Amino acid sequence: MKQNSQYEQLEKIPTRIARDANEACREVAQEIAALIRSKSDSNQKVVLGLATGSTPVPLYRELIRLHQEDGLSFKNVITFNLDEYHGLSQKHPESYWRFMHEQLFDHIDIPSGQVNVPDGKVATSEAFEYCATYEEKIEAAGGIDLQVLGIGRTGHIGFNEPGSPPDSLTRMIALDSLTIRDAAADFQGERNVPRHAITMGVGTILAAKRVVLIAWGQNKSDVIAEAVEGPETESISASFLQRHSNATFFVDQSAASRLTRIDRPWLVGPVDWKPSLIRKAVSWLSLKQGKPILKLLDEDYTENGMSDLITPRSTSYHLNIEVFNDIQRTITGWPGGKPNADDSQRPERANPHPKRALIISPEPDNDLLGMGGTLKRLMDQRHDPRIAYLTSGSLMVPDSEAKAMAEFAQELQPEADESLPRSTLRQLEEKSEFDLDSAEIRDFKGHIRRVETRSALRRLDVQPKRIHFLDLAFYQKGRPRQFRFEEADVSAVVELLREVQPHQIYLTGIEADPSALPAICFALVNQAIERCSGDDWLEDCRIWLYRLPERSWEIEEIDMAVPISPKELTDKIQAIYHHKSQRSQSPGGDVSLREHWQQTEKNTQDLAAQYDHLGLAEYEAIEAFQRWR
Repeated sequence: MKQNSQYEQLEKIPTRIARDANEACREVAQEIAALIRSKSDSNQKVVLGLATGSTPVPLYRELIRLHQEDGLSFKNVITFNLDEYHGLSQKHPESYWRFMHEQLFDHIDIPSGQVNVPDGKVATSEAFEYCATYEEKIEAAGGIDLQVLGIGRTGHIGFNEPGSPPDSLTRMIALDSLTIRDAAADFQGERNVPRHAITMGVGTILAAKRVVLIAWGQNKSDVIAEAVEGPETESISASFLQRHSNATFFVDQSAASRLTRIDRPWLVGPVDWKPSLIRKAVSWLSLKQGKPILKLLDEDYTENGMSDLITPRSTSYHLNIEVFNDIQRTITGWPGGKPNADDSQRPERANPHPKRALIISPEPDNDLLGMGGTLKRLMDQRHDPRIAYLTSGSLMVPDSEAKAMAEFAQELQPEADESLPRSTLRQLEEKSEFDLDSAEIRDFKGHIRRVETRSALRRLDVQPKRIHFLDLAFYQKGRPRQFRFEEADVSAVVELLREVQPHQIYLTGIEADPSALPAICFALVNQAIERCSGDDWLEDCRIWLYRLPERSWEIEEIDMAVPISPKELTDKIQAIYHHKSQRSQSPGGDVSLREHWQQTEKNTQDLAAQYDHLGLAEYEAIEAFQRWR
């Protein structure tokens, strides 16, 4: 494969890095449109292989736009979908047949007879013959001209889970536990996620004339790097795309962040040594060599291709001190600023004190997972934190938990004929396992999350008067992967910002998958902040970004590191545990909740260990923030 630059020399699959998902999807959509038009001009059919899930949603929206605004016709298009959950009918709200019609087919002019999605209701005993027929249909159509792929966190393409060989064909397959866990929110708990799926095989995908894989968000960065730079392996089925002569990955900057040219560019070519990259490189070298920063020697740098770092400074000693001090200045026990102190080397300014801090959480418990210890510190240091929950979080409450709470409430008021608990209980009894929640059920589940939230925050001494439940409409009437906020949602956040006029805003979701709730909420709040750009209070407001447990900030990304004591960490975990309705999302009861707080605890302790290994003070745990300018 010809490389475009020396920085891509370790990449075995051509990889395009876009500014964001929309930019990448516009490029892919234009390629698809050009293919469709060229085939149409010669009176030929074009065969597209299509993917489902949240990743291709912006691509399908762009294709719809091209059809509606630019006149792109799909009448000469035949489609074959990658996969379908086994056991789901076409009408099931989470079936891929329904997904594709809602997200694409219902909005374009493709003839229904040219759409092919695997049948999730085929009997297990007939699955082998059915899958063979699916392969024959692809072959009869002339083979797939362009295959669109996403990638799962296990590295799967389609549902080709770890262990899938490169010559595998369309078949029924058992789903990996991580894949099931990732789908739990869509199915109202892990227990409801189908255990099997029908999927095109790796060999079927490799037979396509052109393959395009798209990926967004920080959670995909590790597996993208492994698929692009690692060896071909059955444990990551996407790695077999290395042998395809016409495959390209289109990723956003977050998904590309573990590629060597982004993560460690000094290993593949000369770099512009900006301060953040210097901190990144020296931290990496310190951890790699197992030495504190102040003990790194000249030969450590030269043996790892970093001699140009120390050349301007004559010796590594001065560089070590420079970076050590830079990292040390990120550490503060005063996230709201220390009053009456010299703040020239501190992350936060000393004045004013106390500060109004607005902690914005996409749904209940995100705030505790990302910065529960810092919230407690703000309270203890007599600041004025407010917590705003943008959504009710009702979609994360399983029916079983709602039934138990409704029965409990009804026991207290047995004579109330038209009470919300009685009505909710009746609707839950009548609701089939996969029906969407009615507005009344969502309302009741939202009340459950509110009660849990107040209980959790009391553990951190946060009074109910500091809590704002916005219950934004886009969530109340929407579904996962299909959320789209509107003007009324932005206006509600603008109103809150102007009411609180905070000195600090804590926010999350900047690097999440664009269709995930945290990313949607980040975009929404971003618009609201822009709407306030002329307000005086915003000139004196600092915005701090926190991350959810899936991924911690890297050392070079951190602008403020808040040490958390053992007692504060315990309080944080205990507060998280008050969100009891989240326990029933797995067959093991509270296993998913336990995993949730254990991951949170591990991330904060691992970050503290990194600071310790670099030679800084040893702490129990650290919560980290990046300043958003």
